[in-house]
Amino acid sequence: MATAEETKAARSRVFFDITIGGKNAGRVTFELYNDVVPKTAENFRALCTGEKGVGKMGKPLHYKGSIFHRVIKQFMIQGGDFTEGNGTGGESIYGAKFADENFNLKHEHPFLLSMANAGPGTNGSQFFVTTVPTPHLDGKHVVFGEVLSGKSIIRQIENLPTQSDKPARDVVIANCGELSGEEALAAAVKAPDAYGDEYEDFPEDDTTEQSISAARVLKIATDCKEFGNKAFKAGDLSVALDKYQKALRYLNEDPDLEKESDETKSKLEALRFSLNNNSALMNMKQQNWEDTIRSAENALAVANVSDKDKAKALYRKGYAQVRIKDEDEALKSLEAAKKLAPEDAALNAELAAVRKAAAARIAKEKAAYKKFFE
Repeated sequence: MATAEETKAARSRVFFDITIGGKNAGRVTFELYNDVVPKTAENFRALCTGEKGVGKMGKPLHYKGSIFHRVIKQFMIQGGDFTEGNGTGGESIYGAKFADENFNLKHEHPFLLSMANAGPGTNGSQFFVTTVPTPHLDGKHVVFGEVLSGKSIIRQIENLPTQSDKPARDVVIANCGELSGEEALAAAVKAPDAYGDEYEDFPEDDTTEQSISAARVLKIATDCKEFGNKAFKAGDLSVALDKYQKALRYLNEDPDLEKESDETKSKLEALRFSLNNNSALMNMKQQNWEDTIRSAENALAVANVSDKDKAKALYRKGYAQVRIKDEDEALKSLEAAKKLAPEDAALNAELAAVRKAAAARIAKEKAAYKKFFE
């Protein structure tokens, strides 16, 4: 009789290579529960390889080239309709539809693979990946696998803007297949990206500890800041911003700090400031003015910040306010910054330009009023 470890080792492992809006997003790997739902798992495995050829509908029985057509945040992402691409089609390797195999497995946590259907016994090729526990689907949909790696890609898809639940940018399974040998063994390992980042993008997906400690939050946030700095130096501003925001998500986990030293608390707050201020800079360089203001305000909300650092945040806030033509608020921000850093050349130049523009506007308004009463 096979042990639990042997049974798990015999489970199929497959992959999707995903593109979002035509750009490579990375690889998602899955483990299929052949031991619990062999027929359902085999259907998905064969649709990943495309080995069954052309189906009765005249389309290849293959997920390659198909899209995720339905995305609902805090619920699931759905794909697998390779015939119509809109949720009305699809076909199993057994024919159009096949029966529910069993409901032994429950929708207990995120990143489970489950069959989409139109009622009892209507399984085809469409599937979904849960992004939260979905117990209301128990007994109605067949769970047949789970995500091993690429959870951040699932989250990225989940958070895309949608229209009538369809992603605004096409999410395509550019390639797919079955993993074997060393590739299969390595499928559960999250590979570091080009900057060395091997952490999950969202702290709730980090399963290395049952509860995230202040020490781990500090380490991950510090590391992510360094990854962001590397990306910034490489000129990859959007990735740098993503890394700073990722670090902030971990900081916002709010571990219990009561037992922590003043030094640890101080380090966490200093990190919070620099991550928000760096985010303001990245947004400013990408001309995301509203986000620049928001990030700068978040930085300014942190206590015990030096005058020099506070001046930087105020300058970035004021700079963005000028660009959205909020002249009065820009003057307030820049003048407050000048009090803290009176010798800053860039700040003084920006403030002088805003004052000059304000004076010109006032003069123009006075001339218009004078003409009106002549």
